Amino acid sequence: MKRSLRRKIQKEKLKRIVRTMILILLLVLGIYHGYGIYQEQKIRILEQEESNFEKAEEQEETILEPSFILTPKETIEETYCDYAVAAKLEVPKIHLETYVLENYTPEGLKLCASKFWGPKPNEVGNFCIAGHNYEQENMFHHLIDLSVGDELYLSDNENGTYLYSIYDIYRVKPQNTTPIEQETKGKRIVTLITCVNYSQNRLIVQAVEKERKEDL
Repeated sequence: MKRSLRRKIQKEKLKRIVRTMILILLLVLGIYHGYGIYQEQKIRILEQEESNFEKAEEQEETILEPSFILTPKETIEETYCDYAVAAKLEVPKIHLETYVLENYTPEGLKLCASKFWGPKPNEVGNFCIAGHNYEQENMFHHLIDLSVGDELYLSDNENGTYLYSIYDIYRVKPQNTTPIEQETKGKRIVTLITCVNYSQNRLIVQAVEKERKEDL
């Protein structure tokens, strides 16, 4: 009777040991399988990141020039909203692109920048352009963000495209006509004019010719 009881107890112990070993083995297999899945996912993520990086590099290599940079042979539209166009002005830093109307009128100035004074565009002298301080893409709202050394382009159908470098930025009273003077010592000058301080002052941005676009 006692021997039978001992054998029964030993069998139960053996069964518990076997079950424990099986559980440990299953746990080890589960951990190994999970680690394998983790490694596969990690490899996929790394491959995806590498693929994205390569695509980003390809996109950087194929980026085109910004739309506001003209090609030398581009023809400027002759009219804008039924107003005659003299030139096209582009200021890359502030993403400004606007036509410059040939005649200065209160009605035209509400739609677009306009020639205020001076010679024909891109000719020797001081080509003065006025524009409202409206917060629109083709207006002069962001002239205040420009600095000396920034560049602008002026294009017309007769002389092509010239690159200008800003050399002076200042404010004057509306009655001050100094900014539109035409003595430029044989240089091509572009002067941008807009209202600031609730029209109590004029912001003046002046740029001198740097080189012709065809020569860049």
